[in-house]
Amino acid sequence: METNLQIGILPNEFLNEDGTFAKERALNLSGKIAGVCYDKEGFNHLLNESEQKTLRRIDMTLNNGHHSVYDHIMISFNIRNIPKILAMILNNEHEYTTSEKSARYTKVERKDNSFITSVEEELYNKWLDIFFIKIKDKYGNVYSDSKIKKLAQENARYLVTVFMPTEMIYTTSLRQINYIASWLIEYSQNTSKDNEFGRRISLSINDFIKELERLNILEPGLMQNEKARSISLFNENVDLTKEYFGNVYATKYQASFAYLAQAQRHRTLDYQMKRNENKEYFVPPIIMDDTNLTNEWLKDIESVSEVIPQGELVTISEMGKYEDFILKCKERLCSEAQLEIMKKTRELLLQYRDAIVSSNHYLKEDIIKYTKGARCTFPDFTCHSDCHFNEGKTLVRKI
Repeated sequence: METNLQIGILPNEFLNEDGTFAKERALNLSGKIAGVCYDKEGFNHLLNESEQKTLRRIDMTLNNGHHSVYDHIMISFNIRNIPKILAMILNNEHEYTTSEKSARYTKVERKDNSFITSVEEELYNKWLDIFFIKIKDKYGNVYSDSKIKKLAQENARYLVTVFMPTEMIYTTSLRQINYIASWLIEYSQNTSKDNEFGRRISLSINDFIKELERLNILEPGLMQNEKARSISLFNENVDLTKEYFGNVYATKYQASFAYLAQAQRHRTLDYQMKRNENKEYFVPPIIMDDTNLTNEWLKDIESVSEVIPQGELVTISEMGKYEDFILKCKERLCSEAQLEIMKKTRELLLQYRDAIVSSNHYLKEDIIKYTKGARCTFPDFTCHSDCHFNEGKTLVRKI
């Protein structure tokens, strides 16, 4: 199935009139920048050096692995119809900025040549109505109908494939996009044809690489991958992660694809995942007090298990520094945050606290300051928009 993935380049000094990348100009500037470290007269002198000298330096840097000068060239891509999982792969590589269409603010709709099936669309709309009624019944005095609709959309999307098309503005450097392209190509070549998940990703990768080729982005010298790096999102050994909590931490847990897409945006932290043999699915807390609805939800999401819904639970490893985890808490422990990531962040915070208190770690007094409620209760966080929502501030909300 075709993804109809399309990429355009936002306006910049290296954009040709036909929408392709002016790679030769970009390489030329990078070649001059490469001379700054040893040219006595500085960059302005290099601007006027002979073309042959610049070309020799370009050739040298491309072939000796000194690629950092190509990070000065930043490119902003408008990527349309990119499968969500491929966007997650890109967003797990840390040198980037991204702005992506949100499933909270946009309704999921099936279009021609879409990875979304008619069954997914039917179930999505069914649960959109159910969630709207449930949320309005419990929180109609707190949220407007407009906000309830957004929250209903956010929860109904758990039923939709992780290959659903989305749109993103993605900015990275000339070096990084070529590195990523080389890792994607390697992943595609090495993925088993029996692995349906990997096979479908490979189809999307092929479309993505074709677009980069069309736009004149790819540079062989930047795609040599001497260090044998690979895309960072997938790791079949994440379940072997040994948990540790101190001034750095490592942990593992179960959460949905939708959660991971949120969590990986904390670029100071490292995330990896693997799918589980025994499939389980996230159940939105707003329906968990109703056994019949919970069973109906599980029956419906299991009926679309073959499309790999975003509600499928995967094993995730998370690693980072203590202070960066606290920054995550300052982002996600809020009544406005997506519920699953709020709850998981809270669970991890309490686990972190218990571990370093029991080990008498020097951070034990510090972490306790962050365990009294939402971020608005933190001593070093200022909230500029009070929600006036008690269940949100005490982190017990169900939506």
